[in-house]
Amino acid sequence: MSDDRLTDAAERLLAARRDRRPIPPLSTPENPLSVEEAYGIQLAQLNAWTAEGRRIAGYKVGLTSAAIQRQLNVDQPDFGHLFADDFVLSGEPIPASRFIQPRVEPEISFVLGESLSGPGVTVADAIGAIDYAVASLEIIDSRIEDWRITLPDTIADNASAGGVVLGSTPVALDGRDLRLVGAILRRNGRIVHTGAGAAALGSPISALVWLANTLGRLGTGLEAGSVVMPGAVTAAVDAAPGDTITAEFAGLGIVTAKFAPS
Repeated sequence: MSDDRLTDAAERLLAARRDRRPIPPLSTPENPLSVEEAYGIQLAQLNAWTAEGRRIAGYKVGLTSAAIQRQLNVDQPDFGHLFADDFVLSGEPIPASRFIQPRVEPEISFVLGESLSGPGVTVADAIGAIDYAVASLEIIDSRIEDWRITLPDTIADNASAGGVVLGSTPVALDGRDLRLVGAILRRNGRIVHTGAGAAALGSPISALVWLANTLGRLGTGLEAGSVVMPGAVTAAVDAAPGDTITAEFAGLGIVTAKFAPS
């Protein structure tokens, strides 16, 4: 794809996000996008956002669970950027008008106490860099019509990032096996999904290692204080105005995304 086409794709995604109007898939059988081109489109948007004064607060790893990969018909992880203005308080009414077609998924997030740079990051390195874990909900949103995405589409669209709700109970790892941390996802009080930390690439720690090493190959790293969302532990659930979506994690507490009525 030419530089002009990459720039045009980035501008279309920026406009879709701004106007809350989805666009057709960027990658088509006739004109497929490569993964490298898709990250180039993501980077072009990142540059536009930071020029506007938005502050990067962390990263998300997407497509780590088999359930999400089946749901979106993709077969490998990706990553995107989290910005400070993406974060909302647990239980705080969220205007649904912020999004186009939101879905919510539960994650065991990390806050880093030390920087982490790859390549060559090990599990031990990752564990040592984590300050604490925290229950979280990610609001994913696609600027692509009807979620008809391929892997390059979601990468280009900043890994379908939309919003972040963090719980308020920081928990030190202290030998805790995050693979075994169970989660219950409820929508309006009814259980819709259950899962465990192992759904995220076998362990949320593994997803953090993957992210650090992937960023390292691209010449960047994770800074101390960064929030890292390592991937969903269940399938995502659709969210509509007036919905209350809650995730309860064993040992990590409860976190709530409350969407304001339309």
